Amino acid sequence: MNQQTIFLFLFFSVLIGTHGSQAQSFHTNKIVAHRGAWKSQGLPQNSIASLQNAIKLGCVGSEFDVRMTKDEVLVINHDAHYEGMDIETTDYADLITKPLKNGEPLPTLEDYLKEGKKQSKTMLVTEIKPSPAGKKRALLLAEKVVQTVRKLKAQKWVVYISFDYDILKKVRELDKNAKLQYLNGNLSAEQLQADNIDGLDYHFSVLQKDEQWIANAKKHGLVTNAWTVNDTLVMDYFFVRNIDFITTDEPEKALVRDARFAKEKRKLVWSDEFNYAGLPDPAKWGYDVGGKGWGNNELQYYTHADTNNALVKNGVLSITARKAKFENRDYTSARLLTKGKAEWTYGRFEIRAKLPKGRGTWPAIWMLGSNIETAGWPKCGEIDIMEHVGYDPDTLVGTIHTQSYNHVKGTQKSKKIFIKNPYTEFHVFAVDWTPDKMDFLLDGNVYLSIPNEHKTVDEWPFDKPEHLLLNVAVGGNWGGAKGIDESVFPAAMQVDYVRVFQ
Repeated sequence: MNQQTIFLFLFFSVLIGTHGSQAQSFHTNKIVAHRGAWKSQGLPQNSIASLQNAIKLGCVGSEFDVRMTKDEVLVINHDAHYEGMDIETTDYADLITKPLKNGEPLPTLEDYLKEGKKQSKTMLVTEIKPSPAGKKRALLLAEKVVQTVRKLKAQKWVVYISFDYDILKKVRELDKNAKLQYLNGNLSAEQLQADNIDGLDYHFSVLQKDEQWIANAKKHGLVTNAWTVNDTLVMDYFFVRNIDFITTDEPEKALVRDARFAKEKRKLVWSDEFNYAGLPDPAKWGYDVGGKGWGNNELQYYTHADTNNALVKNGVLSITARKAKFENRDYTSARLLTKGKAEWTYGRFEIRAKLPKGRGTWPAIWMLGSNIETAGWPKCGEIDIMEHVGYDPDTLVGTIHTQSYNHVKGTQKSKKIFIKNPYTEFHVFAVDWTPDKMDFLLDGNVYLSIPNEHKTVDEWPFDKPEHLLLNVAVGGNWGGAKGIDESVFPAAMQVDYVRVFQ
């Protein structure tokens, strides 16, 4: 049992064990349905039906919002107004004159808790809303919520969340065993720990701005949750970082992706999400520099740390080839590499990128044996995760080069496949490298599998560290075989992320 599994086991044990002796274990997935599972079925948000659907789907949690009416009835509704009526200044009897669109009356907290208690696998994530009337009424709401939970003996099921820090402190005062998560995104893990708040439940954008947020929270023993995550790429960002929970309006697809990552059991060991601006991170990337043709009679000069050719902006790295004179060349571009900073033996390497369009461009995502200076090429081993030449549109190639199998001899192991919309849409290019084989993937689908023949290093040099390279070449033996269309420049390969799993 790894540390994360132990932590989650203890979290669930504490969650249920301090409220009674009856054993209860919740689902082990990471998916919390936001306001219930409502979207795919067209159900009202925060309805009993949306709660039932979240339970049916097998979500680990179903979130809902609590407000208080004028006559101090606790009701479930996200907005401060319901059907044109201000909840806090309207009696419950008036509110229920207008049912939800599925015919349900506006549910009360008691309704919700009683329904939730009919099962034992889905937590009831209870958001106590700040009051428009001020702090005094907000704290009264908190007190009444805790009283209702206690009256119905629902403590085992309930996790409290709020944007109002004082509400959470009030809940802690009333119930020392309550599980609390803060929503507002403005307090450090250290502060939450000091105030005995169990976890942070921050908007995904907050957590993405600083990749250390999740790790630091876990270091301080806090539960981590991101809301509201509907884009599958953002889901994947958090799954690979082993976040504890994801709150989403799309629990169906989130559960599928969660199961996939849980099955693979690989850990993210290195990544660049490009969530910064300027030059590529120097702690992760270096540069090959020069205009020597690079063994392929290429026409570009690779520059060093020049934002004209390598720039991170709006979450994307652009490697741009330009028509520009530099020293002995008429084109400039960039070739980034991780050599000396990060090198790996085996793993799954995923790069999400959009390719440059135009005859004469030659973008590549590839790997080289880090012993190239001593072993030489191709004995060091080369893995071309993705190559594309502009005169052959909608096509990509995956290849390995070794002493026995290489393009000089015409014996390289390679496959060319069709790719849809490579210039207007991002695709995930990947290689899954193990001691026994190498699988090449496009958008998660294997299109080329190369086995280790277990002969000599001449056939399989891939048992030593390799480093990553990203570049856009101009012309060359392959890229320039049908000439260069100078009107396509500047031409950029855009990279959304690079991730390495082992």
